[in-house]
Amino acid sequence: MSDKYSCLEDVPGIGPSTAEKLRKIGISSPKQLSLYSLDELASMMDITDYSRLSRALYYVREAFHQSKIVSAIELSSYRRGLPRISTKVSSIDNLLRGGLEPRCIYEFVGEYGSGKTQLCFQLSVTTQLTTNSGGVNGGVFYIDCEGTFSDARICRIAERFNLSDPLKSIFVSQPVNVDEQIDCIRIVAPNLIEEKNVKLIVLDGLVSHVRAEYRGREMLVARQQTLNYMLNFLMRIAMLYNVYVIVTNQIISRPTAGGSIAAAGGNVVAHGTTHRLFLQHSSLSNVKKGLEHFVRKMVVEDSPYLPRGEHAFFAICEDGIVDVL
Repeated sequence: MSDKYSCLEDVPGIGPSTAEKLRKIGISSPKQLSLYSLDELASMMDITDYSRLSRALYYVREAFHQSKIVSAIELSSYRRGLPRISTKVSSIDNLLRGGLEPRCIYEFVGEYGSGKTQLCFQLSVTTQLTTNSGGVNGGVFYIDCEGTFSDARICRIAERFNLSDPLKSIFVSQPVNVDEQIDCIRIVAPNLIEEKNVKLIVLDGLVSHVRAEYRGREMLVARQQTLNYMLNFLMRIAMLYNVYVIVTNQIISRPTAGGSIAAAGGNVVAHGTTHRLFLQHSSLSNVKKGLEHFVRKMVVEDSPYLPRGEHAFFAICEDGIVDVL
């Protein structure tokens, strides 16, 4: 964090009263304040002097955000210098060009049992490894919206990588509704990043609560706006803190003659995530012995630079996600 502003009261335009109002809505540091727009703050707190708060937002953005205009060469060099998180599955790492990159959102889409959560478990472990071992030596914030988090599974996977006490650096929240889910993203995540060295945010079950609470076509607009806000705020966090973000998504059946499937959430989710990867059950010949019935396939559905349709095979076993060939 910039030494210029160590607390909210240090920011020009913010006095003790405004600082207290900001803390009440979950904004506890100048860097967190830089995530917000003036309209957002106005909708969440009682503001009488918009000009002062607007000035404060200008100062925190200048302090914490990167230069608004950089050359493509500078941006490319900067991004190449950021470490990637390895999945420890060579086929998937090769597909992703070295593993997960920060400052973007990965969306894992698939039916029940396709390996979405298992992959999240494995990445929750590998994130904690050192940079020399394919990790980033950081913690994990795991937002479990479907009640599937398994500490036993995490520990079993960690044994494979000789990582002791893997649970101490994983912080779990199990929101029971959309409001709590948004609070996890907006309030809890930035605090854990600043205070607990969290590097990976996992949102397992992006649409679960939204689909349950916003029922019927008359709620479609509200449902899509809520999904858009959650993904947009996750992207803000990823860009500001250089962290890694994963969301898992369900599938829906399209009422067509072919009976095709699609990711839930429509165009809002499609546009809100950076890399969309479909996970599906598969079969493959010449796999490692004992893995024949556990083969899965990861397919690139959409990405800024990964070719659409490119794929990787993997398997789910007792040790986690592994190569099959």
